[in-house]
Amino acid sequence: MGQSQSDERRAPPRDEVTKELADKFAQKCFTSLELYSLKDVFHSLADHEQQVRYLKEDTISRFLEIPDALGASSVLFQMVSYIGAFPFLEDAPAVLGLKEMVMVITLLTDRYQRVLARGAMDRRKLLFGSLAVHDRKMSEMRPNQQGNVPGNTIPKQSQDGKASPVMEQPLGFAIDKAGDDEDPDLDEDDDLVLAAFDSVDCINAFKHTGRSTMHGAMIPVDNWRKLVMLLLLIAPLGAQESLSSYSDRLSGDELEGLGTTADCVLACFLSVEPSPGIRFARFNTVIPASLPLLFNGFTALFEHFLFSKSLDLHKHKDNQPEPSTPPPEKRPPVLADTGSIMNPNILSQISFFIPGSSLFRQLRLLYSGDEDGFSMGSFETKVFNWRAPTILLVSGTRLPDEETHQITGAASSFLASLPSKRFPPGSGDKDERLIFGAYLNPPWKHTHRECFGDEDTLLFQLRPTHDVFRASTLNKDYASFTKPSASAPLGGVSFGCPPPQPTQAYRRSSMMSLGPVSLALDNSFEFGCFTHNYTSQGGAFQTSVARKFDFQERFEVSSIEVWGCGGDEEAKHQAERWAWEAREAEARRKINLGTGDIEADRALLEMAGLIGANRSGGSMG
Repeated sequence: MGQSQSDERRAPPRDEVTKELADKFAQKCFTSLELYSLKDVFHSLADHEQQVRYLKEDTISRFLEIPDALGASSVLFQMVSYIGAFPFLEDAPAVLGLKEMVMVITLLTDRYQRVLARGAMDRRKLLFGSLAVHDRKMSEMRPNQQGNVPGNTIPKQSQDGKASPVMEQPLGFAIDKAGDDEDPDLDEDDDLVLAAFDSVDCINAFKHTGRSTMHGAMIPVDNWRKLVMLLLLIAPLGAQESLSSYSDRLSGDELEGLGTTADCVLACFLSVEPSPGIRFARFNTVIPASLPLLFNGFTALFEHFLFSKSLDLHKHKDNQPEPSTPPPEKRPPVLADTGSIMNPNILSQISFFIPGSSLFRQLRLLYSGDEDGFSMGSFETKVFNWRAPTILLVSGTRLPDEETHQITGAASSFLASLPSKRFPPGSGDKDERLIFGAYLNPPWKHTHRECFGDEDTLLFQLRPTHDVFRASTLNKDYASFTKPSASAPLGGVSFGCPPPQPTQAYRRSSMMSLGPVSLALDNSFEFGCFTHNYTSQGGAFQTSVARKFDFQERFEVSSIEVWGCGGDEEAKHQAERWAWEAREAEARRKINLGTGDIEADRALLEMAGLIGANRSGGSMG
């Protein structure tokens, strides 16, 4: 006990610890030019109050060009004012001075890992805390009843008697200690905070300071939706690229599509029952499994603070500026080709689990059923020569239930080919649009006795619920491409299904073999079936972490596309392969025996038993 009291007496003031940590972040995580730019930008933007410089909500929003149409400024400001209090998070919201902005930028751009080797997993806890409502009465209200976090500043007397600007205390930061908390991990010591104290040799004095006490904490649904819309918008943002250049996505149908995509992402955080918000247990489960790259857009956004527009690097030593240089070339669009499924919002959604460096301004439309025809032959011609990763997308509408609707024709035949064990659909709206997809690293090829793909293969759903099903390391039935034949009369394209077995009995050859977690398309690309057998084990893809129940989606295909990830080299290789195949096909069409008399050549071939006369071709007997 005496040692503990001694440690507390020796504890340095909090301001001193914060300053020392901010200085360490500044030295280790920023270049000298970035640090100079940050100081210049901060001083050009900061307000003054009692000789204290700080940033307000509207100042940050204007500088980062956060669009008013999203209504996300107050949510973003709540985040940064919480993170600015690091490592003393119980003191949030913080006055956003220079050292607090160093904390914010370091933590939101992942630069902290250069200093803090431990605690990377606890960054999710930090982000959750920055968005959560901590008041139990607020958390029990419906999302549309919850007010925004105010961002005004008012003078307030500090403990040392000096006036300092602080933000009005948001209702969301009032902690209600009563009641049970279903997220016990929140009450444990935060390794990220402890690592920060350890880096400045203060871990003993403040060992329990970083412990969260957020009983009943949750992120309001409405706030989370606004932030997800912002994250979708900034996902393709490049270094020093202006967010205003994406203003075309913020009006009319584009804005509506942005909201629809955000709702699909939001759906994976909510259970079947209505909920006013997202708790940490759900947040901490879904993010690493289905949205590991969700917050990557913050890097390019907050690095705007590290570039000062007033900094001229082209001056001579005699301070004479060089002639003005032309403005940088306009970046190409994030999606060069157009598709009926893929659009900028869908692309941003995919970048939440596939690195954007291989997506934005990199995708090429290889195959489109609408343009190239819904056939496996045209699919093979367009896709098989691509020597880089590919993304398949398929959209459709759910087929009606056979028990309540009379189904005839091709749809009836397709449903009859499915195993008799059926599961209910994954959601209740029978008319909603379904979008599934798959990411493949190796090139496509024909399936014979085994499937192709590797452990990086992904199966995913984008609508109406975002979900990602990662590859298993035990079962490797990742992908198959099988044209109909005598041994495999059904054929088709599938993911997670066992390959066709030529030796199987004919009575089963007309029945599809569906994997526990699988997507199967028939050989005409007219119908598809996604199966999620949660109670089963041993599939090629892991079950959902968000939907822990059995469901199956049987749908009529409306569009199917394949996009190639890669650059000019892959496109050049594919074009060369296409040209070679075209020359070979033309040569086969023109082949003759060299006599110049086509009728004579044909007669000679018939005598040889190669063509005509009801010959099978090739037999000389």
